Amino acid sequence: MEQKREWWKGAVIYQIYPRSFKDSNGDGIGDLPGLTSKLDYVQSLGVDAIWLNPIFASPNDDNGYDISDYRDIMNEFGTMEDFDRLLRNIHKRGMKLILDLVVNHTSDEHPWFIAARSSRENPYYEFYHWWPAEKGTPPVRKSYFDEDGTAWKYNEATDSYYLHYFSRKQPDINWENPQVRTEVFDMMKFWFEKGIDGFRMDSIPLISKDISFPEINLAKYPDVFSYYAHGPHLHDYLHEMNREVLSKYDAMSVGEGSEIKPEEASLFVSPNRQELDMLYGFGPSAIRNETKPDGKDTGIEYSLIALKRMFSDWNKGAGDGWPAIYLGNHDQARLLSRFGKDTGEYREVSSKMLATFLLTMRGTAYWFAGDEIGMDNIKFENISDYKDVDTITNYKRILNEGGDTDAYLEKQKLIARDNARTPFQWDDSPNAGFTTGTPWIKVNPNYKTVNVTAEEQNPDSILNYFKKVIKFRKENEAFVYGDYLLLDAQNPRIYAYQRTWKGERFIVTLNFSPHMAKMDFIADMKNCKAIFCNYNDESKRVKNGTLLLRPFEAVIWK
Repeated sequence: MEQKREWWKGAVIYQIYPRSFKDSNGDGIGDLPGLTSKLDYVQSLGVDAIWLNPIFASPNDDNGYDISDYRDIMNEFGTMEDFDRLLRNIHKRGMKLILDLVVNHTSDEHPWFIAARSSRENPYYEFYHWWPAEKGTPPVRKSYFDEDGTAWKYNEATDSYYLHYFSRKQPDINWENPQVRTEVFDMMKFWFEKGIDGFRMDSIPLISKDISFPEINLAKYPDVFSYYAHGPHLHDYLHEMNREVLSKYDAMSVGEGSEIKPEEASLFVSPNRQELDMLYGFGPSAIRNETKPDGKDTGIEYSLIALKRMFSDWNKGAGDGWPAIYLGNHDQARLLSRFGKDTGEYREVSSKMLATFLLTMRGTAYWFAGDEIGMDNIKFENISDYKDVDTITNYKRILNEGGDTDAYLEKQKLIARDNARTPFQWDDSPNAGFTTGTPWIKVNPNYKTVNVTAEEQNPDSILNYFKKVIKFRKENEAFVYGDYLLLDAQNPRIYAYQRTWKGERFIVTLNFSPHMAKMDFIADMKNCKAIFCNYNDESKRVKNGTLLLRPFEAVIWK
């Protein structure tokens, strides 16, 4: 299928969690001047754009995802002048900037909500969702972050309950009110006029609600949460957003596909629908956290077959639209700890294999800052070390219910979001060169050996391999626009696929296992030559018609 060329299709998007990237003033919190000072490093990677997690004014109940002023910068991060300087310097280096759009909810300290909660007669009351107390107990709605589990919070001044799908300090805004949509669209134009290059849209499938708040059909939506992504006017609002804002700028849009299934993706990203450019789901975390190994001896702690099926389904689900590829971000633990080996002899080679995967798959590649040097999970022992509202409120809920908090904390060592939010490791100086003060969250102790300075000086490092794969991707358009075909789908250790474009054909073979793996040397590979590998030495790869791959080996054939 011939794809229209767009700058964002071939891009590698580098996601930066600003609170944890670089602190310039010693307060222990990363900031915009700190990021600006490190743009040469970002540029050296070969990435095309930076996606910045929220930098707007916020009381930080959810680290910036609770916004109190959409047109101002969080004090801890700097000023609007600092932002303007950052944007100029990003563009000066030939890169682009993507901001986070958080418009399913605001902070409860946003002026809209402060006014709304004061009186039912206040005009801003209609900017949010309410259930009047005189109607009795609100219908069941669960919250992702609330320690009581409910998404309704009573407000005495209005004698009504407000809706919050996330924390009780994140009330959901009422998209069914046209005035709300106008305010959101005007805010988006404000940032586009400043010159930003796109938005990543937080929880965007959740914005539309049935304001009659019917009882949820639990047979159809047994976990309740999947109901949230199927509001009656969701696609109307996204199309309106495209018509009023997105279509007027040379910008990209990518939605966080909360509760969206692969087969629904084209409804969001098909060009004819004029909604979003891309959408990504939570498939990687679901596969890693919820599936069982394909066999006793694979050495893989989840189902690789399910992972292959999931990525292939998302690729197919995009239809004539465009897919997004990722394995880790600020909402999920470090990819090395979940899909590779973060200790032992295969630490570096598994990290390199994962980079090979993400940068040769079909779709725009999203890369989380720090993964290129092999940062891994910090694995906190105590709840007091965590800062994330998700981990903390769920811990309180389990504690209140008399559950096993020790088992919960053990599980958090693998999946907690704070594992991905520890300070970026620049060098082996105190606090990894992140800050001269006390960091807002602890630094991973392995920063003495896992850091940018050490890896820049080592030609065989994870960092230098990452740069090498990006360069390889940019030199071969097949890895951008080429068709994708899954090979050997039932192999429990190897992920293999073919990329073809304008007469060129590449085959990528990836061993996701810490053991030797093999696959039939298919007929199409007989005339192929190995041209790229994450091991430094050659090995006997083909024996009696069988391809052999060493632990976590990645080989690209042409």
